[in-house]
Amino acid sequence: PYSGARSWSAFMLTTIKVAHTIVWGIFVACIVAIWVFAWSGTLLYATLSIGIVLIEVVVLVLNGLHCPLTPIAARYTDDRRANFDIYLPEWLARHNKVIFGALYSGGILVTLAKWAFTAH
Repeated sequence: PYSGARSWSAFMLTTIKVAHTIVWGIFVACIVAIWVFAWSGTLLYATLSIGIVLIEVVVLVLNGLHCPLTPIAARYTDDRRANFDIYLPEWLARHNKVIFGALYSGGILVTLAKWAFTAH
């Protein structure tokens, strides 16, 4: 009962969701790494992790606070739930920016504090 176009749309949406989820996971790993590196005193790596995530923040800002994959995924479905373009629970997709934005900001503050207290 799937037409060729419908199968192609499902394939493309799945491909985009997989890619989006992998990219999301990489950035979440970087946010966690900021905290781990900062607490362990490995401030160079904490700073590098901050920089990697900052690139994503700039990309999001330039795209109206949306992932650039979202409008591409939207071409292949009418679904507009918060997780239509990524394999995350809907509640997490809906609150993703707030949760991980806070963790990112906190990680930056911890890194700065560690830097300030070790740079006598």
